Amino acid sequence: MRSGGTYAAHTPVRRRWSRWERVVRPIAATSACQEDGTSPMAGSRRDAGRIPAEATTFVGRQHELSQARTLLARSRLLTLTGAGGIGKTRLALRVARDVRRSYRDGAWMVDLGPVEDDALLAQTVLAALGLDHHSALPAVTVLVDHLADKRLLLVLDNCEHLLHASAVLVRTLLAAAPGLKVLVTSRQSLGIDAESLLTVPPLPAPDPDRPPPPKAMMRYAAVQLFVERASAVLGDYTLGEDDRLAVAGICHRLDGIPLAIELAAARLRALCPQQLRTVLDDRLALLHQGSRAAPARRQTLRAAIDCSFDLCTPQEQWGWARLSVFCGGFDLEAAEAVCAGKELAREHVLGIVSELVDKSVLTMESRRGLGRYRMLETIREYGLDLLRLGGEEAAVRRRHRDHYRAFAARAEADWFSARQETWSTRLYLERTNVRAALEFCLSTPHEVGAGLALATSLWGNALGAGNLDEQRRWLGQALARDGEPTPVRARALWVDGWLALLLGDISTAKARLDACQDLAERLGDAESLAHAVQFAGLTALFREDFPEAVRLLEEAFDRHRATGDLWAEWTALFLLALAYCLTGDPRASAMAEQCLALCDAHDAQWSRSYALWLLGLQHWLGGDTRRAIPLLQDGLRLVRSGRNLLGAAQCLEVLAWATAQDGRAEQAAALLGAAQTAWQSAGIALPGLGRLLHHHSECEARLRGSLGDTAYASAVTTGSRLTLDQATDYALGGPPTPPATPRPEQPPTPLTRRQRQVIELLAQGLTDKQIAAKLVLSSRTVEGHVHRLLAVLGFHSRTQIATWAVEKGNMAGS
Repeated sequence: MRSGGTYAAHTPVRRRWSRWERVVRPIAATSACQEDGTSPMAGSRRDAGRIPAEATTFVGRQHELSQARTLLARSRLLTLTGAGGIGKTRLALRVARDVRRSYRDGAWMVDLGPVEDDALLAQTVLAALGLDHHSALPAVTVLVDHLADKRLLLVLDNCEHLLHASAVLVRTLLAAAPGLKVLVTSRQSLGIDAESLLTVPPLPAPDPDRPPPPKAMMRYAAVQLFVERASAVLGDYTLGEDDRLAVAGICHRLDGIPLAIELAAARLRALCPQQLRTVLDDRLALLHQGSRAAPARRQTLRAAIDCSFDLCTPQEQWGWARLSVFCGGFDLEAAEAVCAGKELAREHVLGIVSELVDKSVLTMESRRGLGRYRMLETIREYGLDLLRLGGEEAAVRRRHRDHYRAFAARAEADWFSARQETWSTRLYLERTNVRAALEFCLSTPHEVGAGLALATSLWGNALGAGNLDEQRRWLGQALARDGEPTPVRARALWVDGWLALLLGDISTAKARLDACQDLAERLGDAESLAHAVQFAGLTALFREDFPEAVRLLEEAFDRHRATGDLWAEWTALFLLALAYCLTGDPRASAMAEQCLALCDAHDAQWSRSYALWLLGLQHWLGGDTRRAIPLLQDGLRLVRSGRNLLGAAQCLEVLAWATAQDGRAEQAAALLGAAQTAWQSAGIALPGLGRLLHHHSECEARLRGSLGDTAYASAVTTGSRLTLDQATDYALGGPPTPPATPRPEQPPTPLTRRQRQVIELLAQGLTDKQIAAKLVLSSRTVEGHVHRLLAVLGFHSRTQIATWAVEKGNMAGS
């Protein structure tokens, strides 16, 4: 192993696993595992070269096989890359077997795994070709002479640890032998001219929360591999309904890595699938024992990752460990902020990230036009072990938190601009990292204040993105733990109060208002005072005290203008225009137009949808549906491309009212159903203001009277099944195209016992940390359960889960 850094000498971890492997005997020696997790292939066919026969079935990979054959037909050198255990060797051998008839002199496989000395490389290839090297000539010369007139496919397996020597040899052979083609497997590309690359991905696995029926699950290669290897272990195994969720969870938790899936299947002599799924939280510790017959570097998942780690330079090892703090991917800016530090300069991070991509430790992908990197979870857990061993975890997590705190602050400061959609997309992509940063702040002494600042900065995006409940949870925890009288706390109080009003939590909103006003006055901070006044105006608006609301919002507008906070100024202007609109004030139209003009001046498209909704509402209240409907449709066009769920709900709601007033009752009812779904997606039951709720009820009564209860309910149901894109198309004049099956009231798949336990504790109002303590799980595991439950149940907030649980009764015992 290379040395030179803390992570290069992680012998205590090695010894721990080594002792465990000596003590625990293998439960089953089912088959010898290749790097890809499949059995080694023995035997040969001299007439077609030397490609080992398959001892077990080849599962999946049809797309990769087709790609590899196409690339090999076009180029003379194809390198299959990917993480350890991903299936490079098995794929290469299948490709070689499929195409060997095209080569007069056959296809030959050379396993370079056991070779440690560069000087033995050419000699090893000669031996694999069945040639003895007794000449005084160098082995490379003999090899060149032998291949010069051959039409042959040479498979060089496991080149990563002899990368430079392999690259030199391959370049030499290709130049000397025009009929030669080379197929390489390596965790890193050779980096020579004319090299084609094919990255071998994990095997596809079903959604662990909503897997299809057992028969359909067998179409997923990861499941098929698990079932076939389970049958080898148990003599016979059929995937049934009882095991469906467990097997889907196993394949997902193991990242679809064939080696990991095979090692897990070998455990079925001692564990049933449900037990295996439960204990898979520590993938590396569980999958420590492989086949005795396989080479040591391929026996276990940990050994495969150890090999990748040993191939990294000390700086790359530092980078691997530090990058493991990211959850769900990261961009280069984040990598530079978090990786740079002791023994690693910021300007070197790009090179290190590039090398880790090349070595298949990281994968690079484009998400919504943004380049991002990610690690397989097994590789990430290995890195976290090293980070803890190196004593750096707290420092690196603090840098991670600092980056996302600054990131959220930049998003907030730049929100009222042409970059609203960009910021919304970036915040969505970084949501798991933001959660990890908040969790660090709330679980680490003296860090809560930073968490409060981070949570508060997210409020503008949270308003439209549908995660109000989660936002309030973070704010509530931070406010409870940090009582320091700071401007940040004052801001957090009005943000949490504002969100409480939208969610109908009036008592909390009032308490937050009182605390915010008191703290703002004590601080004498102009920005805090301006927001306190605006919050008071918003509260008056919700209780329909319009004269007081207008007075306070006018004052807030002037205060924000004096502080130069453009976004806050626009928000106060919007609320003031809404107050004018709901009271029939003749200034309403001019004020709404001013809101729209301010959006246009700064190209703030997210905010523009609210301004269009406001103008549409104003015209509808004035009885002018001809002008109202196009404005509301324009608002919908703006929100369909982003994540502004609140804007979509508002536009669909008022558009339903206007359509009903125009006499198109069935369409109006469908739009009302679509609005209902949008409100739920935004985390809000219905329009929060009493005056708007009154108009909603009036519209509903009118439509029931026109259509009758049965036809009305049918139209609303049709609309409620529409996606946002479908609802927008329908609102713009297209036909309603709901999904083929209705949205189920019950979850689409049975809930696991653990999920029922989590739901029951959510219904009791417990936090993730409290649930974790009750169930003896990590907070992150509980968070994962909650997010999967949201997807399973079709909800968008913890409150919805809790309400559903109360309606359905005791979940844990069901």
